Amino acid sequence: MIDQNLLESLSSSDKESFAKGLKELITQTYEVEKEFVELRALFEEVLDILPTAVWVLEEGGEIFYQNSFASEISNLLEFLDIRNLQRQEIELESSVYLVQINKKLNKFIITATDITSEKRRERLASMGQISAHLAHEIRNPVGSVALLASTLINKVDLKNKPLVLEIKKSIWRVERIVKATLLFSKGVHVNKSTINPENIKEELEESLGYYTYSKDIDLKLKFDSSQIEADFDLLCIVLQNFLFNAVDAIEESDNDSGLIEIFYSIVNDKAEFKIYDSGKQIENPQILFEPFKSTKLKGNGLGLALSLQIIEAHGGSIELLDEDKKGFRIIIPTK
Repeated sequence: MIDQNLLESLSSSDKESFAKGLKELITQTYEVEKEFVELRALFEEVLDILPTAVWVLEEGGEIFYQNSFASEISNLLEFLDIRNLQRQEIELESSVYLVQINKKLNKFIITATDITSEKRRERLASMGQISAHLAHEIRNPVGSVALLASTLINKVDLKNKPLVLEIKKSIWRVERIVKATLLFSKGVHVNKSTINPENIKEELEESLGYYTYSKDIDLKLKFDSSQIEADFDLLCIVLQNFLFNAVDAIEESDNDSGLIEIFYSIVNDKAEFKIYDSGKQIENPQILFEPFKSTKLKGNGLGLALSLQIIEAHGGSIELLDEDKKGFRIIIPTK
């Protein structure tokens, strides 16, 4: 407040100078306030686009400020002890967040960073190492059992041969799992050659004979005669994975029989495979290609993950056909 007596004691020129200075001060104050508002707005915009959730809480826990990401996962606060200033890892709706809490000016500043991908990579690395070790340990005894079964089938009575054949089928499936596990853990190396589609058809028909299923399944392979440049063994692994998944989908369906169709053609300089089946629809497409996660009752979750790895190593792609969630398209460049 300005002293009235002091104002009256000033000369006219002093009053004029005082008024001018006061006006400039008020103007500067407005400009500083405007800049402050603009800086605050900019600061909040920066916080809003951060990939990290940010909260500022009062001592009683009331929200003083939160950015957009924080508002999307506001229920995370229910699992926090804001008095615990140590780093915390909290799992919420299949996501993992690294939470840090600091206290400044009687307010709690909380940040939460989504580390789901990092945790997933750590788990995959650990699971891959364990799986590779187990695969190596299993390979030798399985090879011995396979050799003994091949010897046994020539010595048993005719009535017992179906039992030995079932043993051989089971061993073949174990060997496929071991091979897939080692391929996935070591990485895929493509050795391309010119492939006759008829050889792929023969391989698929033969492999179906090794697979165990109980329903009447009709397999139709419609391949044109165009040759393809690819790794024959790896491409067969991919198509076998999709074939066996189709068999499992039919086995899990309510139908007594089923149909599997696999088409091959060259479209716009790209080799294209389409796989359809009449079995059960895919319930959770989001995890289709995630390692060690399976959408079916039986399976180790490596088949489609490895298939994607192989096709991408060929420079191609795999697509789920959305119209019925039962079909897939595999595309491999021919050049």
